[in-house]
Amino acid sequence: MTTVTLARQAMATRFELVLHGSDESVLRAAGEEALDEIARVEDELSYFRPTSQVFRINQEAAHGPVRVAPRLFRLLQQARQLWAESGNTFDITVAPLMRCWGLYTREGRVPEPGELAAARAKTGMNLVDLDDARSTVRFTREGVQLDLGSIGKGYAVERAGELLREAGVTSALLHGGTSTVLAIGTPPDKDGWTIALEHPANVKGSQEHTGVLVLPLAKVSLRDESLSVSAVWGKSFTAADRSYGHVIDPRTGQPTEGALLSAVVLPSATESDALSTMLLTLGPEGFEQVLRLRPGMRALVAGSGTGELLLRIQAQGFDLPPR
Repeated sequence: MTTVTLARQAMATRFELVLHGSDESVLRAAGEEALDEIARVEDELSYFRPTSQVFRINQEAAHGPVRVAPRLFRLLQQARQLWAESGNTFDITVAPLMRCWGLYTREGRVPEPGELAAARAKTGMNLVDLDDARSTVRFTREGVQLDLGSIGKGYAVERAGELLREAGVTSALLHGGTSTVLAIGTPPDKDGWTIALEHPANVKGSQEHTGVLVLPLAKVSLRDESLSVSAVWGKSFTAADRSYGHVIDPRTGQPTEGALLSAVVLPSATESDALSTMLLTLGPEGFEQVLRLRPGMRALVAGSGTGELLLRIQAQGFDLPPR
């Protein structure tokens, strides 16, 4: 049995891939092609690259229909369905709000009420017309913009996984920045790939960071499944002694305060990425609502606790350490 490990930088994060099999050259070629596919997806979906399809949509769709490649159109259809299923909690038109809060410049700022109201008026998939017959995208209002950051990494990982399977790979683990993980088969002589979720108390920049090492928050075993984790830290900023996260609730236009961390396990990395964002926004109160969206889903959400309880956790299908 041969093991091949590969890594590459893309989508502002590090993608790592571990493959097991009998032929090293086949594994390496398949792994490189999978990482190439992730780079291709970034070229398609980037909000900032002038050559990407999403950039062109944002520049032109308010002035008329923009034809896009079939795969991207199907992804936009999927995002529209998820928006409807989530009660508008998951929304790829959140770009005006992200810009309003200064999150694209990584400086962060609290917008004036009028500015926030104007950004909210440009947000919502109801402002995006998808012509199924022509594969075109049109915005019904000036200023609408798409940002697929809440689904793009999962989509890229899923596309890479499809290529690995087509190449005959039966044992592999791929992750992007540890936030989305795809498991193919199992590791040699094991029943699944065991993944641990970092406890917020260990993560610098989290509200619960104590500087004292704490056991993992939870563990989960994956086999032909994907895990996505969303959290409020990483790109947070502080203003007037208050901390603001980088995940925006499109229903209110405010940074979400529903939870500190969420995790979702599903066969599709695209859906696990989107629904972990939804769960983070809804928080523990929306746990059952999210679980009902897909049969067999495993999920976890952690919100701030009270008193001696550091976190308030709801989970299904995750192994939690004794507390």
